[in-house]
Amino acid sequence: MVSVYPTAEEGIVLAAAEELMVKTMARYDPSHDAYHVQRVRKTALQLALAVSETLPEEKRPDPLTVELAALLHDVLDKKYVPAEHAADPYAFFLPFFEKAASESGLDLVNDGRARLIARIVENVSWSTEKKLIASGKIDDWYRGCVELHCVQDADRLDAIGAFGILRCAAYSAATNRPLHVPNGDPANGDSAIQHFHDKLLHIKDHLKTAPGKQLAEKRHKLMLEFLHAVEEEYNVKA
Repeated sequence: MVSVYPTAEEGIVLAAAEELMVKTMARYDPSHDAYHVQRVRKTALQLALAVSETLPEEKRPDPLTVELAALLHDVLDKKYVPAEHAADPYAFFLPFFEKAASESGLDLVNDGRARLIARIVENVSWSTEKKLIASGKIDDWYRGCVELHCVQDADRLDAIGAFGILRCAAYSAATNRPLHVPNGDPANGDSAIQHFHDKLLHIKDHLKTAPGKQLAEKRHKLMLEFLHAVEEEYNVKA
């Protein structure tokens, strides 16, 4: 018998996570809002489904873990929350998972998935990965956790392409970062356009799932076209 996802119990937990996410993201700016999270959620599930078709059953990603990690991945974003809250995601989310268990009958704390979800949330970000690489702390779990890879790729795909361009501009506006600074200007190293060169143009080569890499190609090309247009418009010739 083929199991249907999500079950009624899983649906209760997902609804609770979505409610927590929406309330939290309402405090952030449009670059990191509930709509961003919903896009990551949708893409992560699509990646998990595509990856599952290439893996034996025992190695396929758990869809509930993927979806919950996607929903919660920015709740503790270090750009927006105190360091002490982000320091221990499992301790932060434990009351949520305990309440969800009492309401749904699905105990993710007992079956270990709550800890896995918290670990994914802790490790999903680009900056965390850079620090782990620099300190030589990328371990076998990080290399092999398919659920982590699906959420990471989905989050990074939303940082590039059309939505990536919109989000970069939105975050720049929220932080009063210039959109474009001419070459030779002392502020040239800190602008929305510079962020493309510092990070966004490198994302394509650091995705982990095959379908994620495929999706990134078109989005990367769009960013290159956008940057070319920006330079062309700035260096206008009548």
